[in-house]
Amino acid sequence: MSSQGINSMKKRILMIYLLVSLGLVYHFENEIEESLKEGFEKIEEMMAGTDDLYTTSTIFWVFRTYGHHISSCKHSLPRHVMVDVAAHLGTTTDYIMDEALSFASTHMELLASDATCPPHLSLHIQNALTLSQNRKMEIVVAMEYIPFYEQEEDHDKMLLRFAKLNFNLLQLYYIEELKTEHDFASNLPPFFRYATVENHFFVSSTYFEPKFSEKRIMLTKYLVALTIIDDTFYRYASLPEAERLANSLERWAPDDDMDRQPNYLKFLFEFIVDCFEEFEREMMLEGNSYCVEATKKEVTCQTWSCKFQDSRSNIFILDIAL
Repeated sequence: MSSQGINSMKKRILMIYLLVSLGLVYHFENEIEESLKEGFEKIEEMMAGTDDLYTTSTIFWVFRTYGHHISSCKHSLPRHVMVDVAAHLGTTTDYIMDEALSFASTHMELLASDATCPPHLSLHIQNALTLSQNRKMEIVVAMEYIPFYEQEEDHDKMLLRFAKLNFNLLQLYYIEELKTEHDFASNLPPFFRYATVENHFFVSSTYFEPKFSEKRIMLTKYLVALTIIDDTFYRYASLPEAERLANSLERWAPDDDMDRQPNYLKFLFEFIVDCFEEFEREMMLEGNSYCVEATKKEVTCQTWSCKFQDSRSNIFILDIAL
């Protein structure tokens, strides 16, 4: 990453793609930022005479992924490039990308089904055709790419070992976070417990790095609360129970009849209040407590309404716009 010269610059850009694919990119954020800044200033010189398909498409992918506009036409991006590069990083005016997608998809499907294609390459192609890399969770990209990279003859053994250790470390973080979240989930009815793992997985798509562990726990709790509220009002609570819970949430204080609520609804209300108090403490340390108050107001200002749909059922609807 510290080497100089145009050829070395190309190798650094290729290395960035490899680091992204192996889930290691967050370890080298400063080095990557410096390399991209320097590389973009010399993009014309770097792309001149570059006719290697892998190098051309990878450079295009890296710069587009990191928000640098590099023209697919100006730099003679070939039509038969990697499908995840060709179609899914194009803009609305990159019509050549639509052609590239059609061309590359057809040929990659043929290659993947060819008996002479190595199994690990065939699987890699199928993964790319199913969903492009830039649309996948970063941790899922690493999970798929590490075994592929291991089968490549020219793989770097030290980098591969680093990637495996890093992936195992991330798994340990996620497991410990889920153990923490299991403590409160264990107090919920069985039909709500799926929400913890489901929402943690969703949050990991946004914050997958170890440094965001506390943020993942906080956001998971928040989404679990919203999921449970939604399911409670739509599916599980009776109309009187839903009304009492709605009153408590609107006032941010227990309803006078809260003692008549089922235990899980009492716990749910206490859980929501405790969550926001925890969020406020955490955000206060960062000087962002105002965002918690704004979120509380957004929740409490919503319109709660009772709607009766035919004589057989009463449906209580909670609209939450966040």
